[in-house]
Amino acid sequence: MRLLAKSLSREDPVAVSIDFLEHLFTGYRERNFRVRFWDGSSWGAASNPRFTLVLNHPGALRSMFLSATEVGIGEAYIYKDFDIEGDLEAAFDLSDFVLAQKRGLSQRLYLGTILGRLPVHGRPRLLPQLHGPQHSKSRDRAAVSYHYDLPPDFFATFLDRRMVYSCAYFHSPLDELETAQEHKLDYICRKLRLCPGDRFLDIGCGWGALVIHAATHYRAHCLGITLSEPQARVGRERIREAGVETQCRIEVCDYRDLRDGQFDKIASVGMFEHVGEARLPEYFHRAWQILLPGGVFLNHGIARSTQYRQTAPSFTDVYVFPDGELVPINTTARLAEEAGFEIRDVESLREHYALTLHHWLTRLEAAAEPARRATNETTYRIWKLYIAGSAHWFRTGKLNLYQSLLCKPEHGRSGLPLTRTDWYQ
Repeated sequence: MRLLAKSLSREDPVAVSIDFLEHLFTGYRERNFRVRFWDGSSWGAASNPRFTLVLNHPGALRSMFLSATEVGIGEAYIYKDFDIEGDLEAAFDLSDFVLAQKRGLSQRLYLGTILGRLPVHGRPRLLPQLHGPQHSKSRDRAAVSYHYDLPPDFFATFLDRRMVYSCAYFHSPLDELETAQEHKLDYICRKLRLCPGDRFLDIGCGWGALVIHAATHYRAHCLGITLSEPQARVGRERIREAGVETQCRIEVCDYRDLRDGQFDKIASVGMFEHVGEARLPEYFHRAWQILLPGGVFLNHGIARSTQYRQTAPSFTDVYVFPDGELVPINTTARLAEEAGFEIRDVESLREHYALTLHHWLTRLEAAAEPARRATNETTYRIWKLYIAGSAHWFRTGKLNLYQSLLCKPEHGRSGLPLTRTDWYQ
């Protein structure tokens, strides 16, 4: 929906804003929210709203809805045209309603005319700057640095003590985040059936939690690779603290630069989304080449639903994961098979990621001041919006999280047991 604004004579901006809201939310049944204007007056739910939309100046609605895209609404939030008090995740139901509306030209003109009666509020637009061919090694490194090179103190405000920045694994919705992340690390090792002496590679190792766990509890010989130098520095220090330097190391390295035939087991956890659909054949081919015959590869990544057709860049695409791409699981499975892999197991962890993100949002909101000190107000608001929106998308099924266990058979022999019983013992 794109609204066309015309400049008309100025009126009471509160009255104009109410006029716009009445028309915008016609047909929206969940009137469980309130709107509070810059002068303290309000519109909407009389009592116990799930959230309150706070308009910070008379031109707020114009800033939010003139283009009425996900990016435009997100920018209005991060640059403080409006705030959300209460349940930020619940506010995304309202956003879905607005963005899904199919309005005719006359309706768009009419709503645009109302917005044109509100004042213009200028603000900056600061976007990540990436250069070079998309998914080239240099550009991938820049994109990863943009996202992951934020201060570790910022990530520590919402992650668990191991700094695991991927979906946890909950035995119960009541599990603490620390417990669920430990479950996840161990679940991956059991799915890979790691054994003492196995040569194990973690592609996109973050701050080293998985390689440290694999070395400590399974006595594997572990290599973690990342494109983020700050992550590698923190990870190496954590390896020293854990006392596993002889079994475990982290290198700043692109997976495309690894030698063939080095590893018995490979995991890629939360890195797959950065590869890009056009590069996925190369990604799976390289994993096949560096894995020894009889080895297994656990690919853990976010997928979009085939029912969800994205027609424009999302807020996350622009401000959080530049150059990131999500593909349906059927695309992933096909490309993995075309590279030679045999698919042995695929598990959806969608509900687990919704729970994980809810924990992250709660922790980030509770640590708002330390998060702002570690970065700045705009970065804090970007990440708060991104985490809340992601929780909503996993809860509603637009996004999913799959762990796929891929095997490289040796002369037709997988070497795997007949059942998954050992995963759950």
